Amino acid sequence: MATGKVAIVTGSATGVGAACALELAGLGWNVAINYTKSRAEAEATLAAVQAKGVQAILVQADVGQDADCRRLVAETLKAWGRVDGLINNAGTTKFQTQGDLDAITPEDFERITRVNVAGPYMMSRAVFPAMKERWEKDGVRGSIVNISSIAGVMGVGSSIPYMCSKGALNTLTLALARWLSPAVRVNTICPGFIDTRWLLGGMGEENFNKMKAAQEATTPLRHAGTPEDMSDAAVYFLTRAANVTGEFMIVDAGMHLASLPIKAR
Repeated sequence: MATGKVAIVTGSATGVGAACALELAGLGWNVAINYTKSRAEAEATLAAVQAKGVQAILVQADVGQDADCRRLVAETLKAWGRVDGLINNAGTTKFQTQGDLDAITPEDFERITRVNVAGPYMMSRAVFPAMKERWEKDGVRGSIVNISSIAGVMGVGSSIPYMCSKGALNTLTLALARWLSPAVRVNTICPGFIDTRWLLGGMGEENFNKMKAAQEATTPLRHAGTPEDMSDAAVYFLTRAANVTGEFMIVDAGMHLASLPIKAR
């Protein structure tokens, strides 16, 4: 049943973003679906969301560009007149072999940081006035969820600038939770391994399969994460955790505990 609530999910053509959009649609939320390049996949996600009986729009925008962030919010407000939730999912990286510091250029660092840190900042800034107005008028609090990474907690990941960007995103979460209160809650999930086409393409099939097998063999939950695992956590923060802000949730099947003994099964 449609609720009339509205969410923007950045980078929602595929993977975690698409899973978030579909889960929100299943809860009756209207969704603004965002993509940068993957139009065909975004259109498929749009159709799947609409099939759940809610409204959706498709907006091409690069969250690394402030004008695009503001346009994405403006088009959402034009469609529905409100924004109740924002999931900052869009991100980027460049894969780097450990020890090969020359693989990353200053331009790589700037682009990764701009999309992964400045992007969520600019999206949050763009959506805040509408959320604040709703809070002051009707007492309805907005909600923002950032999709970070275990890379920002443990210093492991696809590349050094990616790890740094996710650590910065975690700090941004704390800052925005203070600065946007009481009108908006701001929280973060930190995924571990996720079985996605994006990660497969970046790692290559052999390395990807090895890592997936290791997740299934060594994590406490013996599980390789899926986009739906991540959307469950993100949508929980967005829609249910009414008294929670400035919090992080690690969603990695216990991978961060892997150095501890695991009871044999």
